[in-house]
Amino acid sequence: MRILYPIFAIILLSGCNSAYVKPNSMELNSTVYADRGGYTMRRVIKEELERRGHHVVVGIATANEMTDDDTGDIDIDTYTVPSDAQYAIKIKERQERFAPIWCALNGFWWWRFNVSIADQRTGEEIMSWFGYGCANSSVRKLNRLLDAIEAKTEQ
Repeated sequence: MRILYPIFAIILLSGCNSAYVKPNSMELNSTVYADRGGYTMRRVIKEELERRGHHVVVGIATANEMTDDDTGDIDIDTYTVPSDAQYAIKIKERQERFAPIWCALNGFWWWRFNVSIADQRTGEEIMSWFGYGCANSSVRKLNRLLDAIEAKTEQ
């Protein structure tokens, strides 16, 4: 019976990420539109793209409707995507959780997220990634996925 526990844990952990990539489909040094703000995963993705030479933009604010807590109106921000942005990245994430035991040697934070990168010129999704895991291992997986979708030579 004791042998089943590690096997069960391995099976559970093996399904933590699901990714689709279209290899060699992202031009190097391109402009990427990303939503503003977010938790740590969104910030890390923007930083990684900039570190790799991409220009990350968050658009220009065009309208901002203020919320009224008394009436319950929803705050709506509207942004224009720059016309030169070749790629758009959408990141949905839940608030990270501090996991000092589970992620002790792997970043201490537990992330849950969905990431999608689309080519604005063709409308194709070139990367789709659902996952959850410790911070450092998620960043390593992100770098492997970006390595796969970035074109090997300048186009």
